[in-house]
Amino acid sequence: MSADPRRRGLILVGAHTLWLWFLLPPAAAISHGQVDPAVPAAIGLAVFAVLYLALVAVPVAGLPVPPAVHHGGLILLALVGTGLAATYTKGPEGWLILLMYVCSAGALGLSRPRVSFAWVGGCAAAVVVIGTVRQLPAGETTPTALITLLAGAMTLAFSRVTRLVGELRETQEELARTVLERERLRFAGDLHDLLGHTLSLVVVKAEVVRRLVGPDPGRAATEAADIERIGRTALAEVREAVTGYREHTFSRELRNARTILADVGITVTVRQSGQPLAAEVDDAFRWVLREAVTNVLRHSRASRCDITVEAGDDGALLTVADDGVGARADAPAPGNGLRGLTERLGRVGGALQITAANGSGVRLTARVPARRPFEEPA
Repeated sequence: MSADPRRRGLILVGAHTLWLWFLLPPAAAISHGQVDPAVPAAIGLAVFAVLYLALVAVPVAGLPVPPAVHHGGLILLALVGTGLAATYTKGPEGWLILLMYVCSAGALGLSRPRVSFAWVGGCAAAVVVIGTVRQLPAGETTPTALITLLAGAMTLAFSRVTRLVGELRETQEELARTVLERERLRFAGDLHDLLGHTLSLVVVKAEVVRRLVGPDPGRAATEAADIERIGRTALAEVREAVTGYREHTFSRELRNARTILADVGITVTVRQSGQPLAAEVDDAFRWVLREAVTNVLRHSRASRCDITVEAGDDGALLTVADDGVGARADAPAPGNGLRGLTERLGRVGGALQITAANGSGVRLTARVPARRPFEEPA
């Protein structure tokens, strides 16, 4: 337990110490010689008070005491309190009030609701039984029994609220850890999508420069300049991603895809129809298009790429198809990029599908159904 909860617990123990002023009448009776024998009564009352404070400190201050020892202490407190009350209850000294402390200590220290309720009821019943056996007036026994019952009920309520507050704090901490972990995963996915695409393009451009450096140095210099431009753009995007102020739309990604694919000799056809994309769909489709173009550059050896975007009342659809070599039978399992796309689309209720295109190549399809009114994204 941290220092602050333990400090608060010690303050509560101090408050319980002040609450012992109800024991002043029995103590005054002992000091005035109204109790016989006085020495056992004084020792018993002192042991009762110390034992009560120790038992209260265990749950309140979070002391590391085994449950068996604590429960044994409660039983000892009940025996001492009941014995003192039954032995010395002869007049208006208020010995019956000891059972109120027994009731509170048990209600605070017993975790099982049935056991704690039974403990409270038993303490109130003990007051009535002792008062009846000692032939005390009903005007003294009944209020003490009610006070004992109310003290136990209040202690049970306090203990329950304290436990709920502790559980709420633990839940808040767990939620904070979960949100932080999800944010880390999201940022890792963003960084992978950003750098994976850009580095793939840099590799393609570098291969072009290597092939052209001998036969066409001017073209090689142009391609090298493109590599520098791509690197600067990637650096700016990473900075924007880190600061959280990136404003990169699907339309911009579509223009970049057209330029990049054309630069490496791939014919690009773009078809757009329907309504503007919703904000969450725009962001999801942006990452899908980026990963699809990256895969075309890396693996397809395609000469043509068709990009289709449709948005209507029934949802939005993005299709990226190429005429490359297609997926081989021995192709590796989908990597982090495709898994990340599946997760992104899943957050907006969409799905990703990869099939063979007509003739050859690969067709990547991202579909997001229309969101019903008042429906929150996943």
